[in-house]
Amino acid sequence: MLPPLEIRHHPADELLLSLASGALPIGLRLVTETHLELCPACRERVAMLRALGGVILEEQPEATMREDALARAFDRIDRLERDDRGAGTVPRKVPAPPPLPAGAVWPKALEGCSATRWRWLGPGMRWSRVTVPDAPEANVFLLRIGAGKYLPQHTHRGTELTQIIYGRFHDGRALFGPGDFDLADDEVHHQPVVQDGSECICVAAVEGRLHFDGVIARWFGSLVGM
Repeated sequence: MLPPLEIRHHPADELLLSLASGALPIGLRLVTETHLELCPACRERVAMLRALGGVILEEQPEATMREDALARAFDRIDRLERDDRGAGTVPRKVPAPPPLPAGAVWPKALEGCSATRWRWLGPGMRWSRVTVPDAPEANVFLLRIGAGKYLPQHTHRGTELTQIIYGRFHDGRALFGPGDFDLADDEVHHQPVVQDGSECICVAAVEGRLHFDGVIARWFGSLVGM
């Protein structure tokens, strides 16, 4: 049995609350759920928030419903069941995820998603596009960066969530290792540098775009949708 991870960086309560309430966009949700797989403390926190939400909901005054509300609900259930039966006639084949090094585990949150083979991004850098079923707008990808390599300096026009699966990097703010979680926005200007001794593999999701400092880096970023 592997020893527990020493996780130093976690999602903020506001993000966990959005997850618990179902308000988090799907790409950001998948990365956050990947963190929960590795972090018992955050799993417990989300369970508490969901329980608290249930208590608050029970204390709300009853809402007046339309007379045909129940019939409309049953009709929607019937349509969903018909759609599921129709989709089940042609099983969706999910390609095997790109290979990971020993000790790295494919996140359960991404099961059912498809991922491309590792693609060249630069010397010592590869990436894989993750496609989320029925959510083409989700910008989710894997990064695999060699020891001593680094991403170009960049800031963000939106939100970037990163979950470290394997290895370590330092971005000038802090050291991030296996299990650690990072949120970056337009107030963060950083350059993740992978530490010596091992490559680093992360799953990330971006709402908006990254803004790289250099022209060539911006061109590469546009190719992969960063």
